[in-house]
Amino acid sequence: MTRTDALRRHGRNALQFGRFALVGGTGVVVNLVVLIIVKRLGPQPEAAIFALNPTAFHVRWYHLYSTIAFLVANLWNFQLNRWWTFRSSKHSGWWREYWPFLAVGMLGQAIGLVLLTLLMHRGSPISLPTGVLDDSSGFRTRLYWAQLIVIAVVTPLSFVLNKLWTFAAVRTHHLDAVPSHPAAERELENLGVDETDVV
Repeated sequence: MTRTDALRRHGRNALQFGRFALVGGTGVVVNLVVLIIVKRLGPQPEAAIFALNPTAFHVRWYHLYSTIAFLVANLWNFQLNRWWTFRSSKHSGWWREYWPFLAVGMLGQAIGLVLLTLLMHRGSPISLPTGVLDDSSGFRTRLYWAQLIVIAVVTPLSFVLNKLWTFAAVRTHHLDAVPSHPAAERELENLGVDETDVV
C-alpha cells in the first residue's frame, strides 16, 4: 500500500468513525428512552427474575430492560449506519447485513451485561455509589448511569467489528461508496498527488 492509499484509507476511516459516533449518539438517546419506558412499566430493576444459586449474582430485571433497550437501539443504529455511515444499502441486502450487525451487537451486549452487573451489584468492587446515585431522580438513577458507561465501553469494539465484518462489502469492494474525507484530500493535494492517477 502506498502512502497515498494509506492517507486515503485513514481519512475515510476517520470520517466513518465520526459518522458511526454520531449515529451512536442518537442510538444512546433511543436506548435510554426505551430503558426509561420499560423501567417505569416493569418491576423494580434490581429484583431478581431468577436466582443463580449459590452466588449472589442473579438474573435481574435490569438485565432484561437493558436487553430490550439494546435491541431497539441496535435496529435504529443499523438502519442509520447502513444508509449513512457505510452507505451499503445499494451494495448488499438488508437481511444479509442485519444478522452480522445483530450478532456483533449481541456480543457487545453480552460484554455489556457483565459490566452492567458489576456496576449495579452492591458487592462489586466497581459498583456505582448509592450515596449520590440513590435513584431519587432521573439524574441520580444508578441504572441510567451504568447503561451509559456500558455504551461508552462497547461502542469502539462495535465499530471495529462492524467495519471489518458487517459492512465488509463496502470496505473491500465498494470504497467509492464512502465519501472522501476533506483532510485526506488536502493532504493529497499538498503531496502533489492527482487522485485520478491512483488505482
